[in-house]
Amino acid sequence: MEQYVITGGKPLRGVVEIYGAKNAALALIPAAILTEEPVIISNLPDVSDINVMLEAVAQLGAKVERLNRHKVRITGAGVHSHQINDDYISKIRASYYLLGALLGRFHEAEVAMPGGCVIGARPIDQHIKGFEALGAKVKISEGNIYAKAEQLKGNHIYFDVVSVGATINIMLAAVMAEGNTIIENPAKEPHVVDLANMLNSMGARIRGAGTDVIRIKGVPKLHKTEYMVIPDQIEAGTFMFAAAITKGEITVANVIPKHLESITAKLVDIGCEVEEYDEAVIVRGCERLSATQVKTLPYPGFPTDMQPQISVALALASGISTVTESIFENRFKYVTELARMGAKIKVENNTAIISGVKGLFGAKLNAPDLRAGAALVLAALSAEGTSTINDINYIQRGYEAFDEKLRALGGDIRKVDTDKK
Repeated sequence: MEQYVITGGKPLRGVVEIYGAKNAALALIPAAILTEEPVIISNLPDVSDINVMLEAVAQLGAKVERLNRHKVRITGAGVHSHQINDDYISKIRASYYLLGALLGRFHEAEVAMPGGCVIGARPIDQHIKGFEALGAKVKISEGNIYAKAEQLKGNHIYFDVVSVGATINIMLAAVMAEGNTIIENPAKEPHVVDLANMLNSMGARIRGAGTDVIRIKGVPKLHKTEYMVIPDQIEAGTFMFAAAITKGEITVANVIPKHLESITAKLVDIGCEVEEYDEAVIVRGCERLSATQVKTLPYPGFPTDMQPQISVALALASGISTVTESIFENRFKYVTELARMGAKIKVENNTAIISGVKGLFGAKLNAPDLRAGAALVLAALSAEGTSTINDINYIQRGYEAFDEKLRALGGDIRKVDTDKK
């Protein structure tokens, strides 16, 4: 078992390069098998979730060629199956994107129910509603989702709740459906726009991604393309908060500042300085952060995936803060771990009430999920003394070379294999 051993107390300083967005790449890979022609995707993050998705499309029969660590060529001509229900694919939440892609191309799909971090219920009712509106019959049996359509026909779809997953899945299914599809109340996240841009580069006709209404004119087939994944908004935000939490100064490079506006606004609110450039932001921490209130919301609101990171910052702020989680109901599991470090946090329903302390101290910790695990690393880097963090496999699902990047910024962090004598 691997763990991080971290000795805190040093401000992080320097430049960090942000890799491609995991959440975007997880949608682009299934999109690549909508055509028989080769699709090249670059700026892929080399993290476990992406590698699992690449294995999944290869198992379906696609030819997957690693051109380098961050670039892959996927040729979907050999896809021979509409069914994938292996245990490993069910471990990532985005496994359900294969449903939309397979249904869109073959009008039939069977995929294991999605897994991922245990941070709350992830209902797929909006996905099913969308597939059925396009003409598919959907059933769930023995842990698998099965969808089949004689023919896919465009339709008017209104999502009762904003769902990133459902928006992406219906886009994948509808892009080659007969006629026009209108999606109202879709998710507006940058990775939804990224998927639309890649599909359009393959010959799709999608307008309105990132707005309140997405319009899709079905096309008979898609063709090859070469596409670069957008920078990872959440990785960037994590390093921005690393500067705030450790009282450091970090230049976060290879970003799209527009995607970071809600994160930047909260950093300024709690007392940090933020400078924006065309493709970079500089964040300077301060001696003592200020308390604030934050509520997670769909984009362009404050991201749920940044909720644990801002909670760590507010645990060190002067005064009482509140953090309200409106997306996932079980996302405060890290609070007990922060309490071991001296944080004062009380959770009532979906709100954490945080009484700031002047400093944290090292402790033995367990990462409960991906983003909370990264937040605990930031807490440990700010803390007095040494911390160990177990279950870092969660963190490695979404952050490439996390410990290496933090060491380059001056962090005292080592990855240790406890199984080795």
